Amino acid sequence: MRIHVFTLFPAMLEGYLQESILKRAQAAGLLTVSLHNIRDYATDRHHVTDDTPYGGGGGMVMKPEPIFAAVEATLGLNTSTPPHPHTPIILLSPTGRLFNQTIARELAAHDRIALICGRYEGVDDRVRRRLATDEISVGDYVLTGGELPAMILIDAIARHVPGVLGQADAADADSHATGLLEYPHYTRPADFRGWVVPEILQSGDHAQIARWRRQQSLRRTWQQRPDLLLTAPLTEDDKRYLLTLAEEQITPVR
Repeated sequence: MRIHVFTLFPAMLEGYLQESILKRAQAAGLLTVSLHNIRDYATDRHHVTDDTPYGGGGGMVMKPEPIFAAVEATLGLNTSTPPHPHTPIILLSPTGRLFNQTIARELAAHDRIALICGRYEGVDDRVRRRLATDEISVGDYVLTGGELPAMILIDAIARHVPGVLGQADAADADSHATGLLEYPHYTRPADFRGWVVPEILQSGDHAQIARWRRQQSLRRTWQQRPDLLLTAPLTEDDKRYLLTLAEEQITPVR
């Protein structure tokens, strides 16, 4: 999979991309992340990429020309060629749709995607309407630029690329992958400061361990993100267990 990132500050992403799983994925040829400096595509002498907004107001707005030029040159587009439907061009913006695990899985199915990192007060709206095919936000808050959201998308998407995590179904049990929060994890030592690993996890009974983990996942979701239970796929056993939580008067976090 190839991910193109268009940014004014490529160095902000370089360090993260050269560590841990993402580094190994790139070394193995499973993932390619190409960083493109939007400033390189500005044609004026000073390589200006922003200007004051029409209508007044504070802040600066990123100009459309260098962004269009960068994306079109890299993806092989031109003014008469619309973006290829199989290459998502994503503008990272606080006004976009909220990113989640489902979107990460969907984007991982593409051979290539493009991420446009906004800066300052935002980008000229013609980028959103005429160039981007999607607009994504990583949360209901505002960041200084789109570089951190880009790294979040790259990391989350890469986990769904076959081979990146080693085990084929490794991401399937992650929090949100099944609509629920993930169950608790433990490792050695079995007794740390008197806090003991649950006996069931040391029993070797895989069926009971699976049942315990499912119930713990339901319990954690009930306590910390009860809203997820409204859409999570639940079995009849799951529903009966949730009734016992209600009877125990375990109060969800509001």
